[in-house]
Amino acid sequence: MAFSDWVSHRIFNSVHRNNLVYNTCWEDPRLDRVALELSPQDDVLVITSAGCNALDYVLCEPRHVYAVDMNPRQNALLELKQAGIRRLNYDDFFRMFGHGRLRGAPDVYRDVLRPQLSDWSRSYWDRKIQWFDNRRRSFYFRGSSGWVARMFTLYTDKVIKVRPYLDQLLAAETVEHQRAIYDDRIFEKFWSGLVKFAVSRDTTLSLLGVPKAQRRQIELHYRGGVVQYVQDCMRAVFAELPLKDNYFWRVYIKGEYSRNCCPEYLTELGFRRLQEGLVDRVSTHTNSLQGFLERHDGPISRFVLLDHMDWLSDRFFPLLESEWQSILRRATPQARFLWRSGGLRTDFVEQVRVQVNGRTTSLNELLDYNTELAAQLHAQDRVHTYASFYIASLRG
Repeated sequence: MAFSDWVSHRIFNSVHRNNLVYNTCWEDPRLDRVALELSPQDDVLVITSAGCNALDYVLCEPRHVYAVDMNPRQNALLELKQAGIRRLNYDDFFRMFGHGRLRGAPDVYRDVLRPQLSDWSRSYWDRKIQWFDNRRRSFYFRGSSGWVARMFTLYTDKVIKVRPYLDQLLAAETVEHQRAIYDDRIFEKFWSGLVKFAVSRDTTLSLLGVPKAQRRQIELHYRGGVVQYVQDCMRAVFAELPLKDNYFWRVYIKGEYSRNCCPEYLTELGFRRLQEGLVDRVSTHTNSLQGFLERHDGPISRFVLLDHMDWLSDRFFPLLESEWQSILRRATPQARFLWRSGGLRTDFVEQVRVQVNGRTTSLNELLDYNTELAAQLHAQDRVHTYASFYIASLRG
């Protein structure tokens, strides 16, 4: 291993083993709902991340959603949201997870939320609950990705001073108006040499949850590399797609959601439906996907793998193969799989070999891809930070 790769690997592992990385999900569930076609007979496995999308999926009323993550802090966040849904009124819940601030949060936590949590989550929030009770800093500027968002706002507000234009951008009524603001007022000021340098660093990408393997996918497949890729993503978001309901970027620009621009679980209707019982169909599991599937008894019909395979595509490729072996053992004949990638193509999937009915075969021989629907949905992605999106099912 090259020394630079060793350093990058150590930084990434340090970030993920010691921090809450994701304080909000960075995948658009509006796409996933169409791709998954969830029914009351479906059991869903999703990598937890911040838990927003697990709560979104369960609003479609599948039988159960299993949220699995190796980082217990991510599961602790989902547990805290579930406790809030069960025990808080809507206004306080929105203050806590919509605005990222709730006055007296430590007292509310101690008296109302803490008894609802698992032991590990209690020990974590015993130390971190004050994140929700700070007038100066929202919860959405906490955790490693939140730290990057906070540096972004300090840069835009104090250094290049484009905050008024960002507010205009979020309030724009048309894409044409957005494009004019972004091109005329923001682009050149924002993309300084300093920002290009920061975006190209493995340390910055690690704080955002982007491993070296995913960066390699971008560098391999995208003309202009990581910096051009991020520039093009931001242009798509700010100058080509409507921002009015883009809660993903709003929360990192403003540090909070608004009542009319937020994830479904934070809407009053979504909250009420979850509180009436749907929240109980979500369970958290601190484990690898393979570890969970080897211990889980029942079948799974929907798998949401995020960009997880990018992480395993180089140094951990044998783990990717054994993980897919476990996935196939638990998958129903009608199973559907979603994943995203930083690369334009996931060529490494073609190299995955699995055992089926006593013979070794390529994973690709077992999958049918809905490329047309995936392309249509990917073009509408409000996050727009992934280079490709995949919808696959088992070949009949």
